[in-house]
Amino acid sequence: MRNLLDFLFKYGYWLLFIALESISLLLLFRFNNYQGSIGFTSANRIVGDIHALSAQVSSFFTLKEANESLVQYNLTLETENEMLRKVLRNLTTDDSIIVQQLEELRQDEVFHTVPANIISNSLNNRDNYLTLNKGAIDGIRPEMGVICGNGLVGIVYMVSEHYSLVISLLNSKSSISCKFKHNDYFGYLKWEEGDSRYAHLEDVPRHALFQQGDTVVTSGHSSVFPKGLMVGTVEEIEDSPDGMSYQLGIRLSTNFASLDNVLVLANRHAEELDRLEHITKEEP
Repeated sequence: MRNLLDFLFKYGYWLLFIALESISLLLLFRFNNYQGSIGFTSANRIVGDIHALSAQVSSFFTLKEANESLVQYNLTLETENEMLRKVLRNLTTDDSIIVQQLEELRQDEVFHTVPANIISNSLNNRDNYLTLNKGAIDGIRPEMGVICGNGLVGIVYMVSEHYSLVISLLNSKSSISCKFKHNDYFGYLKWEEGDSRYAHLEDVPRHALFQQGDTVVTSGHSSVFPKGLMVGTVEEIEDSPDGMSYQLGIRLSTNFASLDNVLVLANRHAEELDRLEHITKEEP
């Protein structure tokens, strides 16, 4: 109690001054409209500034938690995007990825396409074939190329009125001229019994310029396939048995295990080209 009395005795004049000033300001702003409005506006501004400062301080201390939440959210979005990409690739129809190339073929007015469905397909034989639900009545003839949205499928072998038999790329009789996408070095795509995802590009010159991961496309050196259609990518590089060339392991872009829809390529100039080639073969 004595300490309290000493404090009041020592600072009593200051406390009285503050009390009187407070009462004066209260009376001034309470009973005068102009001063009251100024005081109310100033008080609101001060309170607003205090709230803003409080919000900034709270935001600063919660920034780390917010950043961690954003990072986790971004990771979730990236995972979902990758899953959607995979689903989209699986659901993409066989004739959608190659639309641009087909549009170029139509503009050239050399090739036209006939859509068809696969009704029979084999993968595990040495010589695999596919059967299509379109035939001669639909304009399909032997020696026409067959493709899907991801790349090559094979070549039409035999045709009936309503059906076609196709020599798959997964066939020992298949041999298709292919080249590297970035240059004109070429070889012949062949398949040996085994994994349906891989084939070999043989007879690639020793001086050819390429590397693992390069894209392989059709060379256009026949009337069956135009130049530049997707075949696959280089995955392995080996010497040929005689050591005179390269033999490359190619991962095929076509998934033969899930084929359904295909397109048959018809070259409008095929008969003319065949006649010319036939004449050259008959010359002594």
